[in-house]
Amino acid sequence: MSTHTDLIPQDGHADDHGHHGHDTGASHSTFKGYMTGFVLSVILTAIPFWIIMSGGLHTSGMTALVILAFAAVQIVVHMIYFLHMNSKSEGGWTLLALIFTIVLVVITLSGSIWVMYHLDHNMMPSMMEQQMKNMP
Repeated sequence: MSTHTDLIPQDGHADDHGHHGHDTGASHSTFKGYMTGFVLSVILTAIPFWIIMSGGLHTSGMTALVILAFAAVQIVVHMIYFLHMNSKSEGGWTLLALIFTIVLVVITLSGSIWVMYHLDHNMMPSMMEQQMKNMP
């Protein structure tokens, strides 16, 4: 029966079927790291829940902004503690892919809101009545 050390060639490099020993830069989390992420996630969920259940803040806009801020922080916590994303993992490509995705989402959402606003503005019933009166 062969041991693990028998599978590694004498030059210290693993063969093509085993681990190459190259570090991808991704942090390998520990139980403490996962528990830290879990506790932060629970806190970042409980605080907005408490805000809503207690009647919210002074205005609904302020309540929405606070909840969105907590959501953004929770996204970052999940990316760091559970997805192990940082600037070193996979040579920085995962962070670059994340930034590219965020840019695409922002362009799509802002473009959609812009189009919907102009459709709503240009299709108002009063504008339609005014156009009907100007027709020959």
